[in-house]
Parts: sequence; C-alpha cells; structure tokens
Amino acid sequence: MTSFEFVKSSYSEGQVNSDCVEVATNVAGTVAVRDSKRGDGPAIEVTDTAWSAFARTL
Repeated sequence: MTSFEFVKSSYSEGQVNSDCVEVATNVAGTVAVRDSKRGDGPAIEVTDTAWSAFARTL
C-alpha cells in the first residue's frame, strides 16, 4: 500500500471551520486528494500531469 503524506492548505489554518481537502505529492507521478474530515477515508489518486492541468484552471 502506498503511504501518502497528506498536507492541508495553509489558507485553512486558524479558521473556525478549517475542514478542507488535503493533498499528498510525495509519491512520484501521483497526487492524492482526500477530505480532511475523513482522514482515514478514501483518497482520489490522479497523475501529477492531470493535477497540474486542474490547478491551472483555479
């Protein structure tokens, strides 16, 4: 099983309701995304290329 190291956005720190998505980029070629409220829940895994394309649209 892949061991992802998830991090939460610095924008959510210090907020009253700081739930957000967490992203892991520590596995080569893969980006994993999960709901911070469900740390033991499922994650969506995409290629780093797909994640970059998505991020450019934000």
